[in-house]
Amino acid sequence: MKAVHLLASIIATLSFAAGSAVASDAALKQANGILVNHNGKTVYTFDKDVADSGKSVCNGPCATLWPPVAASAAQPSTPYSVVTRDDGSKQLAYKGKPLYLYTADQKAGDRTGDNFKDIWHVVKD
Repeated sequence: MKAVHLLASIIATLSFAAGSAVASDAALKQANGILVNHNGKTVYTFDKDVADSGKSVCNGPCATLWPPVAASAAQPSTPYSVVTRDDGSKQLAYKGKPLYLYTADQKAGDRTGDNFKDIWHVVKD
C-alpha cells in the first residue's frame, strides 16, 4: 500500500512539473478570446482567490491539479501583477487574480477546466 501512495505522489509531482509554466506577461497572449500561455494552454482563475489580496488560496493538492503560472523575475506590466504563494514562490496574476493551468488540458486550446465546480474559469479579456 505504501508503494501505491509513493507512486501516486511521484505521479502528482511529475504532473505538477510538466504542467507548470514559467511565464511573464509577455509570454501570455489572447487566442480565440481567452488568455493562454506560451504553449497555447488555457489560463484560469479561481473564484476563491480574492482579487488584489496578493495571495493564492490554491495550495497543496489543489496546486497539483491546478499548477500556478509562475512569474518571471521581471516586474510585469499592468494588468499583470505578482502574488507570493504560501511556499514563497511567485505567481503571475491578471487584474489581481492569480493565474493557473489545468493538468487535464492535454493540448493547446483545451478548456476542460472552464466552469469546473462552478469556481474555475478561463480568463477572458
